[in-house]
Amino acid sequence: MEENLPKTGKFAWTYGLLLGLASIIFSLMLYFAELHYEQSWSVRIIGIILTVIAIFLATSQFKKANGGLLSLSQALKLGAGIGLVGGIIALAFYWVLTNVIEPDFMEKAMAIAKVQAFADNPKLTEEQWAQGMEMQGKIAWLAYPIGIILNVVIGLIIGLFTGLILKKGKNAI
Repeated sequence: MEENLPKTGKFAWTYGLLLGLASIIFSLMLYFAELHYEQSWSVRIIGIILTVIAIFLATSQFKKANGGLLSLSQALKLGAGIGLVGGIIALAFYWVLTNVIEPDFMEKAMAIAKVQAFADNPKLTEEQWAQGMEMQGKIAWLAYPIGIILNVVIGLIIGLFTGLILKKGKNAI
């Protein structure tokens, strides 16, 4: 008789959706507090903490549903899947935020970045700034694929550590 073993894909979808939802809620909190232009380390760290929590919970629940067994490859699959699903949802919301909710987001963000850039580098000229903005405009389309790849890599790293902590079984690799 064949057992009904849990699938990593189901857990990755479920917890990836929860991570995406948590990311949207966090983004909305920043938006309503008018901190959505904030690119500080504290904002990035909170995003990573949300990812760690989602992957750890998913891996723990998967292990529980799998009779207490977990291999490192299963933890890696969970981490990558959750990072992918959560990243796609978060980036989709970011697109909606910057193109629908607040269409002039990029102009405002660039104005803030310009003030900061000139404050950080007093030797920066207007021409250099303009050249940088022109180059950025040419490669801006890369932001979304790079964002998704980065989320998957972060998910893999967190999945690796979670798997090393929680793995159990005869062939736990």
